[in-house]
Amino acid sequence: MSQQKVNFKNSNNGHITMAAIINFPEGFNENQKYPAIVVSHPGGGVKEQTAGLYAKKLTEHGFVSIAYDASYQGESTGEPRQLENPYIRTEDVSTVIDYLTTLPYIDQEKIGAMGICAGAGYTANAAINDHRIKAVGMVSAVNIGSMFRNGWDNNVQDADALPYLIAGSNSRTNDASGAAIATMPLAPLKEEDAPNEELREAWEYYHTDRCQYPTAPGFATSRSLSQIISYDAYHKAEAFFTQPLLVVVGSKAGSAWMSDDLISRAASTDKKKHVVEGANHMSLYDRENYVNEASGQLTAFFKKNLA
Repeated sequence: MSQQKVNFKNSNNGHITMAAIINFPEGFNENQKYPAIVVSHPGGGVKEQTAGLYAKKLTEHGFVSIAYDASYQGESTGEPRQLENPYIRTEDVSTVIDYLTTLPYIDQEKIGAMGICAGAGYTANAAINDHRIKAVGMVSAVNIGSMFRNGWDNNVQDADALPYLIAGSNSRTNDASGAAIATMPLAPLKEEDAPNEELREAWEYYHTDRCQYPTAPGFATSRSLSQIISYDAYHKAEAFFTQPLLVVVGSKAGSAWMSDDLISRAASTDKKKHVVEGANHMSLYDRENYVNEASGQLTAFFKKNLA
């Protein structure tokens, strides 16, 4: 397997240059056509972390894969840095597909997409809008709007999230004044800030030697709340999510309800949930035994649907 680091203009915003890594399978021949899979990273993550890990696993089985940094994040350009606008992140998936369709070795009829955490939610939303995506895989899926509105354990009412929406608006006023850009954590920035063990692992993943990376600071602009709070990654899934779907969740994942939500809502007649026993939300990011099980399921799923 070989890799190539690429940069390309964002087809939705020519001022932004996307940064990505393409993985090529063993024996790659640029004169042949290959199925491709777009892999989207979690909120606060970058392509060198879990997204890159899953991309490599899929490429070991014959797929061209591409893991990329979201606009405004990682090595992709855009100001303000660390903007986490879910509508832009959803469109980023289609932007990467736009780029793939320009490559002569990509079979345009065999493009799949997967994501981890919020990247899975964004991938689902992209698939609802963009039917060039022929199959969707999700790992530890998070619908970022639902999570911010309803809490990690789905125990908060929508209306109670209004203060966060107002905070996002106030942050925009702050930013417009020329003050330092207001930010918020996407995962706990300190171990003592974690409300439970699962989210303590999120701190550990992003801020210790477990998987910290210099382009992944773990926070977002507070102005992002203006879009996040009212966002639904699964909007109109009941009508338009018709592609095959595989969701992979840990048996101990507090976030599993967000995978179940899409399973129940999607119009697809081919949808399946695979539960990894013993894993929680974060385990599926990088723990070898859990990742191997998850990627095995995803490989079989994509081989079936992108053949």
